[in-house]
Amino acid sequence: MTNYHVNVKRIEHDIYQLAQIGFNEQDKGIYRQGFSDADMEARKWFSYQLKALDMTASMDGAGNVIGRYGDPDKPAIVVGSHIDSVPAGGIFDGTLGILSALECIRIIKEKKIPLKNAIEIIATSEEEGRFGGMLGAQALTGNLTLEWLEITHDANGELLKDAMARCGLDYKEAMHAKKPKGSMIAFIELHIEQGPVLDLEKKTIGVVEGISGVFKWLVKLIGKADHAGTAPMNMRSDAFMGMADFAHEIGRIIDEEGTDKSRLTIGHVELKPGYAHTIPGEADFTLVGRDMSEDVMKKLAESCDKVLSSIARKHRLKFEYNQMSWLEPKYCSKQIMSCIEQTTKSLDYSYIQMPSGAGHDAQFFTDVIPTGMIFIPSIGGVSHAPDEWSHWEDVEKGANVLLNSILSIDKNYS
Repeated sequence: MTNYHVNVKRIEHDIYQLAQIGFNEQDKGIYRQGFSDADMEARKWFSYQLKALDMTASMDGAGNVIGRYGDPDKPAIVVGSHIDSVPAGGIFDGTLGILSALECIRIIKEKKIPLKNAIEIIATSEEEGRFGGMLGAQALTGNLTLEWLEITHDANGELLKDAMARCGLDYKEAMHAKKPKGSMIAFIELHIEQGPVLDLEKKTIGVVEGISGVFKWLVKLIGKADHAGTAPMNMRSDAFMGMADFAHEIGRIIDEEGTDKSRLTIGHVELKPGYAHTIPGEADFTLVGRDMSEDVMKKLAESCDKVLSSIARKHRLKFEYNQMSWLEPKYCSKQIMSCIEQTTKSLDYSYIQMPSGAGHDAQFFTDVIPTGMIFIPSIGGVSHAPDEWSHWEDVEKGANVLLNSILSIDKNYS
């Protein structure tokens, strides 16, 4: 098969240019949270880049920027990712996939490569969850409700509908952003890994098997606050000691009930009353579990429940939890995975199959159309931080896999 190659210098130029929007000189981070001024400026910039390639460019009611190349009456291969960022984010997260897709269109135009289908590049809105979801991808795949749009808000209390209105968008129009049945052939996303596996294993490409399911609990261990100097050690109801005991059990729970893809994480902890000379009477903490099997997730959750109950009895504590969310695992299309794998082999790049522990736009497309993801290494596994980095050589190889995978999908799907 004929393989085409991107011009990575053009991708590098675009990534640095987009990084100027929302750049903070003090911490060197990117600040482009969904529906911020910087985010909307970036969307306008991206629309201009699409039009410069003679693509049609539009923004739907959810704020997704959609560029189309090819016959307007044919279904499209969708290449998507996001351009919003977390506070103090890096320059590659999300933008790599979008700007590499732009370069793919440049090569297709320059080489006059014929296509059977159209290609759409979609820069999705609000992927990073400022308002608790992935608005753009949810809208495109019909996973929104009007009630959610009306009540959801960010950590500062600003309502999503108010933030959208500030940007000139009517939140109700997001309900019209769903793609019509038959309008999309496949969805493919290039992304940095955001973890250390590819870097440590010295592999160039990650062929993503799917996106891990995730559950989130808010756990409370309630004991009795007491004087740290006068309460004997064997008479305490110390909530922190209960949480510490549970933390030491996490490894055993995964060994007995989990897999090599399992994750359990205590992320946020609050001790009450939180004073140096007072025994903590309450420990509130988040517990997040992940795996590629929903059955395994259920076993992990059941085991955590049992272990926490046992520890609570041991320390004379009350145990309760609230399940904040439960998202089932999403699996990539075997056909698209095979296409990415064969393309990677033909380019003579090293690769492994791997899950994604982080959420991505792709997860919402898996139930609608054949979906695949390509990972490239993140140096040191760092992401969502100013020192997030991927070598340009790996960017080039990832974009080459994306380009040739798009062409293979176009040839074999209709």
